[in-house]
Amino acid sequence: MTLALWAAGHAMAQGIYTCTDAKGRKLTSDRPIADCNDRTQQEMTPQGTVKRVLGPTLTAQERAVQDEKDKAALELRLQAQEEKRRDRAILARYPNPASHDKERSQALGQIDEVIKAAAKRTLELAEQRIAINAEFEYYKKDTSKAPLALKRRVDENDNSIAVQQKFIIEQDGEKRRVNQRFDEELTRLKALWLMASAPVGNLQKPASKAPG
Repeated sequence: MTLALWAAGHAMAQGIYTCTDAKGRKLTSDRPIADCNDRTQQEMTPQGTVKRVLGPTLTAQERAVQDEKDKAALELRLQAQEEKRRDRAILARYPNPASHDKERSQALGQIDEVIKAAAKRTLELAEQRIAINAEFEYYKKDTSKAPLALKRRVDENDNSIAVQQKFIIEQDGEKRRVNQRFDEELTRLKALWLMASAPVGNLQKPASKAPG
């Protein structure tokens, strides 16, 4: 095969570029045409069909704008993919309302047990305080004469009760946060359960009614 024949065959394999330049001339080449950088040109197959369409070459500013658009579009696609992944995960974890209700009940039950233990400790501390106050009866006329150890017990008892009460308040707040999280999940899950249970035919667009 001669070099000319090889070059011709190579050009045919690569495709042929065509365009009409600014002067109205029909141009053809075996590579993108520089005179048509500012307009659309087509790459044709050896059979004469359009293989692809090349858009105008962008300026630096136009390319920056296009890059931003491409970046935003990519972020939207990735976000949509992530939402679908989360939907599949939450639907696998909670396939029905009963499974979601059960986990909510378990989560709240664990917090209630912690609150119950803190309340029990608070009662114990209150009983200790009664005993401490009984000892203070000996010094009610002049509390300054009370032993330092007894005064420290009062302070420790007060601090311990305050800690338990603060802990109970925090756990009440945690219960609200847990309920809020499950409520938000439930809103999304209701839509997912509905889509999962709907027959395939129901997901299609309903046909228009014939005129009466």
